[in-house]
Amino acid sequence: MKSKRQAKILEIIASRDVQTQEQLLSELQAAGFQTTQATISRDIKELRIVKEVTGLGVTRYTVSGGEPTTGFNERLHTIFRECILGYDYAQNIIVIRTMPGLASAAGSAIDALNRSGVVGTLAGDDTLLVVMRDTSAAAALCGEIRALLD
Repeated sequence: MKSKRQAKILEIIASRDVQTQEQLLSELQAAGFQTTQATISRDIKELRIVKEVTGLGVTRYTVSGGEPTTGFNERLHTIFRECILGYDYAQNIIVIRTMPGLASAAGSAIDALNRSGVVGTLAGDDTLLVVMRDTSAAAALCGEIRALLD
């Protein structure tokens, strides 16, 4: 839930001029996220979001140009986004193609998602096999992969 909320925060500040945490909280609640101002404050810090002055003289939130300090799971997601070349599923099995040597990192990122539909992952050098409980779980995870890569 945290990664989805943080992704939504980044989407919101990229698409609108958000000036306050209260405005951001309102936007998140309108998108279906039940959270608090304190949680948003922590997310802003973790995501290295800062206020900038626009050409019109008003402030708005934006992502800092500096190197973000992310946790282990966020780093895995970054690696995941960078190493995936392609993916597809057949019934309950997902095959993910990666750059050479990075299938294990992609598998760790999938494992870190802690999805109940994932039975297990098996990584080679440039191919990751993800065994899902059923076809609908495989389709759902492919949707999440698509969202992570976009």
